[in-house]
Amino acid sequence: MPEPLIRNVSDTARWVAAYRERETRRAKPLFRDPLAGRLAGDRGRAIAAQASHHSEWVLIARTKVIDELIVQAVANGVDCVLSLAAGFDTRPYRLPLPPDLRWIEADLPALIEEKETALRDEKPVCRLTREAVDLANSDVRAEFLTRATASARNALVITEGLAMYLEPEVVAELAASLAAQPAIKRWILDFSSPLIVKMASDSMGGHLAAAPMKFGPPDGIGFFERHGWKQSEAISLLRAAGQFGRLRNPIMRILARLPQPKPRTPNGRWSIVAQLDRASAKSAIVIREGME
Repeated sequence: MPEPLIRNVSDTARWVAAYRERETRRAKPLFRDPLAGRLAGDRGRAIAAQASHHSEWVLIARTKVIDELIVQAVANGVDCVLSLAAGFDTRPYRLPLPPDLRWIEADLPALIEEKETALRDEKPVCRLTREAVDLANSDVRAEFLTRATASARNALVITEGLAMYLEPEVVAELAASLAAQPAIKRWILDFSSPLIVKMASDSMGGHLAAAPMKFGPPDGIGFFERHGWKQSEAISLLRAAGQFGRLRNPIMRILARLPQPKPRTPNGRWSIVAQLDRASAKSAIVIREGME
């Protein structure tokens, strides 16, 4: 039997990096990531070449939306960023971040080692450290979060592209463990409705057999409200991709201009980037269907 195109969840990091490389080469890119091609490699490009074209606009829009949320959060006082399952993300090298910002990446040992080797000669713009952490181990995760946030006053957690590959009970455990850390005030993540998860899985055929999508909460934001979080932002990736000019299909461009389903609709078709605040935090709730 031939080796599957996507061998594990870590290969999805190469896939996303390949799309960032493509975006960087555009005449008017939404962002520039000169390191993406090095991290994507031939496997990442091969995955991107065989993936559904819908995945590209989703992942590029997701990258840009999260970029803007991070920059805004740091401007508003975040002093520490924890990027869990960071993959081949390069934001500490390419975003306009203050040099004294602490940025901590956590991921599997093999991926951390590969990334360290690939970027050994590159200089991040902020105080970047990486740790090999088994985030699936609840005791290890709790110890890491406590230690990583010990000197932080206002920490932001990013779990880009992680929740979709986890079982709902694991996402619930993660949400509770983050809420248990007083310094963690905000969480940025992406997730989709059950219908979108099924459509995305079907569009990839058997390529995701080794990294199946498992998380698509029918009640959307409500899932996280039960675990100590509340919504401060909910940004439709379809609407954002339309505003960014990344939808090739004219029908999709029309759909992007229509009112988007709220991310609580059990039978809706929505895929969002959410910014969640601790339930105890006092912050205005804003529902956004795209970037302004």
